[in-house]
Amino acid sequence: MAAPADIWVYLSQTPLFWLTITLIAYGAGHWCFERSGANPIVNPVAIAAGLLIALLLATDTAYETYFEGAQFVHFMLGPATVALAIPLYRHLPRVKAAMIPMLAALIVGAAAAVGTAVAVAAAMGVSRETLLSLAPKSVTTPIAMGISESIGGLPSLTASMVIATGVIGAIFVTPLLNGLRVSDWRARGFAVGVAAHGIGTARAFQVNQIAGVFAAIAMGMNGVVTALLAPLATLLF
Repeated sequence: MAAPADIWVYLSQTPLFWLTITLIAYGAGHWCFERSGANPIVNPVAIAAGLLIALLLATDTAYETYFEGAQFVHFMLGPATVALAIPLYRHLPRVKAAMIPMLAALIVGAAAAVGTAVAVAAAMGVSRETLLSLAPKSVTTPIAMGISESIGGLPSLTASMVIATGVIGAIFVTPLLNGLRVSDWRARGFAVGVAAHGIGTARAFQVNQIAGVFAAIAMGMNGVVTALLAPLATLLF
């Protein structure tokens, strides 16, 4: 009979293996999230990422090997983002009524997201390549990786920062906005969409449908604005 190590080596090289493991990890994270009573601290994405990182380290599996099998999940980020247009269309009158305030909030929010990340990183003395990788951290992953690559950053580092930003935003957005006594679901949703992209948008949909719609709008618009603002980092630093 084959040794367990040999079986592991064989399975880990098959394309669907790491895709299956990724789905199982997220399923475990979602189960924990539901068992916690939908507590934002018990974020399913954070749990799934932690489980996958632990498994990759324990088995000494290279990220390239993992991504070769799990890249279908990455591919589906694009269609999933486009599908957010459906709830947007359903609530189009509300969106039109708040267009001017949204544009103002978008410009300020996008500039703050890029500016603070780059400024803090520069103050800490990180390399220029790392600094540029941080600039699009508040944009959904496919767009952020494209922006990072185009301005000279590291797409893989950008992807990890995007996930970390989204998870932190999804965890703290509800208690933070409650503490600030922001009761307008449009404002709450738009804020998390600008700051925490897709993961924050998913959290917004869990809390309120209108918040989710405005978070989806913010996420899409922020991708466009950040694509224009991030290259300025290459000129300033």
